[in-house]
Amino acid sequence: MTDTARPDLDLTISRIIRAPRPVVWRAWTDPASFEQWWVPAPSRCRVVDMELRPGGAFTTQISEDGGEFAPHISGCFLAVDELERIVFTNSLVGGWRPAEQPFMTAIITLNDHPTGTEYVAHVMHKDNADRNTHEETGFYDGWGTVTEQLAKMAERQA
Repeated sequence: MTDTARPDLDLTISRIIRAPRPVVWRAWTDPASFEQWWVPAPSRCRVVDMELRPGGAFTTQISEDGGEFAPHISGCFLAVDELERIVFTNSLVGGWRPAEQPFMTAIITLNDHPTGTEYVAHVMHKDNADRNTHEETGFYDGWGTVTEQLAKMAERQA
């Protein structure tokens, strides 16, 4: 997480996943695994780019009705610290290029927990209006659902 959380700009969701950190990490970093949990079911995800390095592209598509895939996330990884942290933003795209419509930066952290892995998704916004829009359009339902899907998948694999 950031040094100073800003409730007026940030949204956070966390969960204890009953699986070891390497299993949760693999679910996050293996494109085929990631596609299984990243969007709320029954929607489907397609990973277009997942260059797990600072400056690497992070691009996904979504099919909400079983039809054609549409853009979902077009972003850039800012930090990838093996088994510990993934930071990405849609303020930039691959190669550090500025994005057209920046909205958020997410910090995903994984920490050991006595029953598995503490998973935290901390999402930062440029202003209060974007933060509130993200909350009102279903941050907790959406991110909560995909975190639940991640947990179920990781726990089955553990």
